[in-house]
Amino acid sequence: MSYAMIRAVVVEWLDDQYHFGDAEKLIGGNDELSFLDRAILDSLGFVKLVVHLEDLYRIKIDRKNLTRVNFDGMKKIVTYVLSHKDYRGPR
Repeated sequence: MSYAMIRAVVVEWLDDQYHFGDAEKLIGGNDELSFLDRAILDSLGFVKLVVHLEDLYRIKIDRKNLTRVNFDGMKKIVTYVLSHKDYRGPR
C-alpha cells in the first residue's frame, strides 16, 4: 500500500468522523501542517484515529509513540503506519 492510499484512508476517516467532506479542504494539500494547531483533530480524535488504524492495518501502536512527532499531521501519521514493523496492509 502506498502513501497515497493510506492518506486517502485517513482523509475518509476524518470526513466520516469529524469533517463531513471537508477534511481535504482543511488540510489544504499541506501534509506537513499540524492537526492539533489547525483543530483538525483534538486529543480524543487522535485516540479514535489510532484505534481505527490499529484495527484496519493489524498493528499495535505503542502508547509511548503517540506524540506530536509521530502523529501530528498527515505526513507523520502515514509515515508512521508505513514504517511500523507489523504493517502488512489493510485487512
